Amino acid sequence: MKGFTREHTEFSLCGLNCLLCPMQVGGYCPGCGGGPGNQSCTIARCSTDKGGYAFCSQCPTYPCARYDEFDAADSFVPHSRRAADLNCARELGLDAYIDELRAKRVILDKLLADYNDGRRKTFYCAAVYLLPLEDLKNVVAKLEEQPECSVKERAAAAVKLLQGAADGHGVCLKLNKKK
Repeated sequence: MKGFTREHTEFSLCGLNCLLCPMQVGGYCPGCGGGPGNQSCTIARCSTDKGGYAFCSQCPTYPCARYDEFDAADSFVPHSRRAADLNCARELGLDAYIDELRAKRVILDKLLADYNDGRRKTFYCAAVYLLPLEDLKNVVAKLEEQPECSVKERAAAAVKLLQGAADGHGVCLKLNKKK
C-alpha cells in the first residue's frame, strides 16, 4: 500500500509483536509495519478505509469477521497472545508496553548473536515473544554463567532453558501451521 505509514511499527494493528518477528529481524516487514516492505496486509487496508485507527481494538466493530480464524494459525510469529497483547498494551499504556518489547528485543538480539547455531531464529523469536520478560532475563543470566563452549553447545543450552521456562508456563514454542 503506497504511502501507508505507522507511528508504532513495533506493535501491529492487529496486536502482533512486530519487533520480535523474524521478518523484522531480517529488515523486511510484509505487514503493516510501514517502510519499504510489502504492505499487502488486508487489516492495514481496512484501517485506512475506516479512518486510520492505530490499532484494531480502537475500531467500534472490533473484533470483526477478519478475526474469525485469525488466531487459529500463526504467520511468522505466534498469534495465540495477540488479543491479550492488545489488552496489555491498553492497560499498561502503549509506551510502557513498547518499552517491554524493546527489552525483549535486546534479549532476542543477544540470543541470535551468541547462541544461534544457524537453526534457531524462529524458535528464539517465538520464545522471546511468548515468555515473560523476567523468565527471559533469568535464562540469559543462567546462560552467561556457563563455561565457554561451542556455538552448538550454547544453542543447545539456550533451547533447553527456554523450553524449560515455556513448559513451566504451559506454553508451546512451535508455530501453529494452517490446516
